Amino acid sequence: MTKTITIDDLAVMVKKGFDETAKRVNLDALTKDVAELSTKVTRIENILIRAHDNRIYKVEDDIRLIKTKVGIK
Repeated sequence: MTKTITIDDLAVMVKKGFDETAKRVNLDALTKDVAELSTKVTRIENILIRAHDNRIYKVEDDIRLIKTKVGIK
C-alpha cells in the first residue's frame, strides 16, 4: 500500500528539514562563540594574575629594603 504525498505534505517536510538545519547551524556557531569567549576569559585571568604577582613582588622588595635599612633580618 503506497501513501500519496501531497504538495502540502512535501512543503511541511522541507520546512522541518530547513528548521532542523538552522538549529544545528546556530548551535555550531554558539559552540564556537563559547569556546572563543572561554579563551578570552582565560587570557584576561592570566593577565590579572600576572599583574597581582608583580605588585606582590614589588611590595616584598620594598619591605625587604625597609627591613635592611632598619636593621631587621
